[in-house]
Amino acid sequence: MSNLKLNVGDCIPNFSIEATGEKTITQEDFLGKYTVVYFYPKDSTPGCTTEGLDFTSLHSEFSQLNTQIFGVSMDSMKRHDNFKTKQNFSFELLSDPEGEFCNLFGTYQLKKNFGKEYMGIVRTTFLISPEGKIIQAWPNVKVKDHAKNVLEFLKTIA
Repeated sequence: MSNLKLNVGDCIPNFSIEATGEKTITQEDFLGKYTVVYFYPKDSTPGCTTEGLDFTSLHSEFSQLNTQIFGVSMDSMKRHDNFKTKQNFSFELLSDPEGEFCNLFGTYQLKKNFGKEYMGIVRTTFLISPEGKIIQAWPNVKVKDHAKNVLEFLKTIA
């Protein structure tokens, strides 16, 4: 069961979000190529680091399929810059400290961990078409082999 607000077939709404590399990304940046947007809970944690490194290791293959990648969390731009530099990620990280971008996609949800409930980012990935429509969504992502699975799916449609 998914609590996502955007689903397969939906167009990406208008947005503007700060990114590493001193960039501002808008929905216009998603047009003309495939876009992978993966939401993750927190910079510099084991699963989030692994996921970023996995997407980085496959970056050239994604690029060959006319695909760009963005990672999103609610961490500050300073934390993102440090995380990206330290891990040498080959793509930009989007900073959403207020959770507005996460709320657009419905990835900021009630989570449970060790019996405690709290709000946080549910690890989710979206694949967006060059026309700005969602063509696949992976809610509740397990990190192992996820980047590879996204790439394999992309190869079937690109």
